[in-house]
Amino acid sequence: MYRVNSGILLVDKPQGITSHDVVSRMRRLAGTRKIGHAGTLDPMATGLLVLGVNSATRLLHYLVGLDKEYLATIRLGWDTTTDDAEGEPLVAASADAVAAATDAAIGHGIEALTGAIDQVPSAVSAIKVDGKRAYQRVRDGEVVELSPRRVTVSAFEAVGRRDGDGFIDLDVRVECSSGTYVRALARDLGAALGTGGHLTGLRRTRVGRFGVDEAGALEGFDVGRHLMSPADAARRALPVIDVTEAQAVDLRHGKRIEAPPIASSGAIPTDPVSSAGDDQEAAIAAIAAIAAIAPGDRLIAIVERRGTQLKVVTGFPPEEVGE
Repeated sequence: MYRVNSGILLVDKPQGITSHDVVSRMRRLAGTRKIGHAGTLDPMATGLLVLGVNSATRLLHYLVGLDKEYLATIRLGWDTTTDDAEGEPLVAASADAVAAATDAAIGHGIEALTGAIDQVPSAVSAIKVDGKRAYQRVRDGEVVELSPRRVTVSAFEAVGRRDGDGFIDLDVRVECSSGTYVRALARDLGAALGTGGHLTGLRRTRVGRFGVDEAGALEGFDVGRHLMSPADAARRALPVIDVTEAQAVDLRHGKRIEAPPIASSGAIPTDPVSSAGDDQEAAIAAIAAIAAIAPGDRLIAIVERRGTQLKVVTGFPPEEVGE
């Protein structure tokens, strides 16, 4: 068994298992229970999971609010109880309604769902309602009505179309703020076209500047080879300052330091206020957060400006030696 220090792992989740199943597998492979995630995927979905190991789990708070990209397939023709293929099908649209879903009509529907929109999340989402997950309330037979949330869909485009008997399969690419539900886009596009709609496939290809092309497949995953240092991960998500060894010691002791120039800038959410749910706070925090990196490529702390000084918000302990 390989024991790691801390860092970020990019995993390509296969279909049919939960994100928590992936975390459990990574805990065994990495030899530590301290592994967290920067956002889950439904069992039906595949693609990029960003995991933090040991002290790098502290960095996940600053990654969860990053924008995301998905490739998805929307089936126009009927709704389902869960807005995806795992739910029970509802009343199918008429042949005339499906025939009226021309490329031009679909294009207009997509355009209306692009930009800053008020989206009602799926009733089977993980959003808490009075302390209980919405999906659990639905499973318990309750009727769940969620309030609209402001999200940003920066790109929503059709990249393929296949017509079937009473339905249309539409392949799409979506770039969106964290907190956006692609299932809800499928539902709302179907509603606008009068056909109903649900998601039949979903693959997350990007989280901020982390791409699925860098991720390792779950089967045969090599933790040592794929472990990304906290400093490298922070550079992709936050502005960075280089600090001296003496400043690093001060920060580790909780002292404030004079603010040096920002060395570089990562991919910060472009519209943090649009992020929904628990992600909104993280997205806003990412704007004010700066990664302080010391000689030797060591992430010392996440800091924020207080006048001309920098104050530690999240500290990172010295890296442990793997066994």
